[in-house]
Amino acid sequence: MQQPRDPQEIPPGCPAHGNVQLYGAAFGADPDGHYAQLRSFGHSAPVDIAPGVHAELVTTYDAALYVLQNPASFVRDSRRWNALAEGRVPADSPALPMMGYRPNALFSDGAAHARLRRAVTDSLATVNEHQLIRQTQQSAQYLISQFSTDVLGQAELMAEYAQPLPLLVFSDLFGCPPEIGDRVIAGISGIFEGTPGADEVLGGALTELIALKRRRPTGDLTTRLMEHPAQLSDEEVLHQLVTLLSGGTAPLAAAIGTSSALYLGEDWQEGLPVEDAVWQTLWNYAPIANYAAHYPTHDVELGNRVVRANDPLLISFAAANTDPKLTAHREQLNTKAHLAFGAGPHACPAKDPAFMIAVTAVEALLNQLLDVEMRVPFKSLTWAPSPWSRTLVTLPIRFTPRSAPQAAETMGSTAGQPHQQQPVAPSPTGATAPPSHAGPERPKAGGAPQAKGGLFSRFLAWTRGE
Repeated sequence: MQQPRDPQEIPPGCPAHGNVQLYGAAFGADPDGHYAQLRSFGHSAPVDIAPGVHAELVTTYDAALYVLQNPASFVRDSRRWNALAEGRVPADSPALPMMGYRPNALFSDGAAHARLRRAVTDSLATVNEHQLIRQTQQSAQYLISQFSTDVLGQAELMAEYAQPLPLLVFSDLFGCPPEIGDRVIAGISGIFEGTPGADEVLGGALTELIALKRRRPTGDLTTRLMEHPAQLSDEEVLHQLVTLLSGGTAPLAAAIGTSSALYLGEDWQEGLPVEDAVWQTLWNYAPIANYAAHYPTHDVELGNRVVRANDPLLISFAAANTDPKLTAHREQLNTKAHLAFGAGPHACPAKDPAFMIAVTAVEALLNQLLDVEMRVPFKSLTWAPSPWSRTLVTLPIRFTPRSAPQAAETMGSTAGQPHQQQPVAPSPTGATAPPSHAGPERPKAGGAPQAKGGLFSRFLAWTRGE
């Protein structure tokens, strides 16, 4: 049934509403309009998150906090999912990779969750902040070097920068050798793109990585997980690594892209720091938009709606953060009061490193391409039609192209410096060019041969000057 766009057209709670479709072109074109409609149901609303997959979506800030902070009544183990247990979820549903049970901290409760989460948080705590910033800057320098010499001075920032950058950082943090890193990146990218066999590629690569670290432990995140006093099995280590990859790379890519677009957008107030753009992204464009499936241990009432025990209850971080009742008082709230990183016992354990990576990535872009600007207005950018993530489809930019020596000199002199906003050079033609989809594998200036292998192999070869 087609839903009315104006929630006032029919009264809240009326059966004529049906389930609101939270995927597809209409949702991608106007996610905020859909959240406004969903709020007409009350604290939660019935949605379809994929064809034939139904859930209740929490849309208010107070109700989201209530669910997130009450693990005794709302558990995360998706093996309780009624429809899945009864065979009512299509076997090929795109919701299954996102909601199906995995033996990791995300889908665990009680003592099992505490044990796995402690291993993850303790291991992340050993990551050196300055080293992480250097890793992010180096990854940014490499990716920018691949498109900054484009003769037209154009690039597509999502595909060529925002999406690959977290993948390089995480492969480095995991201590991947080149070939394994290539397969880790191919596997996790394929999972997000729905590529058949991507799960097997990622699992095989991580299995080899864990076996390698058993033989030759080093100071990387993988080794720290394996050596933690919780004594994780190899399978448990693998699934925590998958969680870190899936929970870190795609949301970070969304945050980097949206924060860059906000900073370069027509409404940005000159003089505000990059950190403000990232905070605005987390508040208004939550990278993980709708997720965190909970399963009530008993029938519960949320306002005027009843959710059955073991029916999935999703949290709309996007709707909760933009709850009109909250927005009126948001200036009095701590900037960290948003729910983009969740809350309660399952809150993101890497929120501070994630914020640091996003800020560093945007600053690196602005420092290395001083006259960068968007080729379309912010309001004309399109969002991916997915219920899970609020991410831009494309982010076309333009800049003054550089020669290879200029690019190298700029990167060496600006790395690590805070960005100072510069006047933006106008487009040579004044026209808006179509987005570039060349990706991060542009040929080097002068026709020099590229290093062989995948993205991580080429990045490592670049760091060695090969």
